[in-house]
Amino acid sequence: MAAQKDLWDAIVIGAGVQGCFTAYHLAKHEKRVLLLEQFFLPHSRGSSHGQSRIIRRAYPEDFYTQMMDECYQMWAQLEQETGTQLYRQTGLLLLGIKESQDLKTIQATLSRWGVKHQRLSSEELKQRFPNIRLARGEVGLLDKFGGILHASKALRVLQDAIRRLGGKVCDGEKVMEIKPGLQITVKTTSSTYQAKNLVITAGPWTNRVLSLLGIELPLQTLRINVCYWREKVPGSYGVSRAFPCFLDLGLNSLAPHHIYGTPSMEYPGLMKVSYHHGNNADPEERDCPAAFSDARDIQILSRFVRDHLPDLEPKPAIVERCMYTNTPDGHFILDRHPKYDNIVIGAGFSGHGFKLSPVVGKILYELSMKLTPSYDLTPFRISRFSGPGKAHL
Repeated sequence: MAAQKDLWDAIVIGAGVQGCFTAYHLAKHEKRVLLLEQFFLPHSRGSSHGQSRIIRRAYPEDFYTQMMDECYQMWAQLEQETGTQLYRQTGLLLLGIKESQDLKTIQATLSRWGVKHQRLSSEELKQRFPNIRLARGEVGLLDKFGGILHASKALRVLQDAIRRLGGKVCDGEKVMEIKPGLQITVKTTSSTYQAKNLVITAGPWTNRVLSLLGIELPLQTLRINVCYWREKVPGSYGVSRAFPCFLDLGLNSLAPHHIYGTPSMEYPGLMKVSYHHGNNADPEERDCPAAFSDARDIQILSRFVRDHLPDLEPKPAIVERCMYTNTPDGHFILDRHPKYDNIVIGAGFSGHGFKLSPVVGKILYELSMKLTPSYDLTPFRISRFSGPGKAHL
């Protein structure tokens, strides 16, 4: 095993989008940064692969809507720096019953932050989107700047940018040992490195990495079915027909979690419609045969497609896999290790972290460099967890 004599300002473990943006911010500020990834890049084992993610300002919580303002600016800046289109504006349509408290809360948040949006009555929905079938009393809320981020493309340009800015990306190196101290030693399957600071953004493998440091966080790793449905008439739910991304906030009483969709784009003639939840799965066993509950998720989606998207075939044409790493409250963990203040943790992105990764990366960079964070981190502290499943040393 080769020992590297260099002392890095920071090592980042995990080259998903959160780790990439963290390393990017470090490299931009002329820090010597090493980004480690256990798999060879690109890979589809974690939470950042695939061609599309939804971007939106529509959130019930003020703190996410506030963070998204800077995220949009940073995504645009990355596009400019790399000459690559990463964002496509489609609008995001939130669907729910007229009395939906979620819709009212989100609309109030958008209004407070001056975000362009439009409330659509049942009649207006029918006129604008005739291929969404709704019963009476259902309404929509359109976040006008919602849209799609090209996920795999974003990872590629970020990794290139890190290298261009002087950072180093080492893939195919699994972390085997971490020795904390003023200088942290990180042993991988092929080398040994030393750094002043460490940032852990290991996605579903977070607790495996943290076990090397004597801590466990209350994280639940889920296997998600990402489903694509064939259009009966190709293009009828397409971007070119101005069909938006959508998020269902309770049209389907049998679905305790949200259903979301993106216009047909990734695969010609196929629309992504998926369930914002999954089933407990070890990330090492993600590709094992599907459990019974996987089939139940697909039944919920089939019923939703049949009832509300009549121009799609009600059986999925393609089912892909993705991992979520959820916290008990669905909010991220952005904090220092309770014992070692030069080790920073970014985890628990709960299926909605991709769009927020430019600001998450900035915050993790700030924490690792002992700078004052740009945002109030109260909602993201480890100390908020108490009782069973609490983070424990």
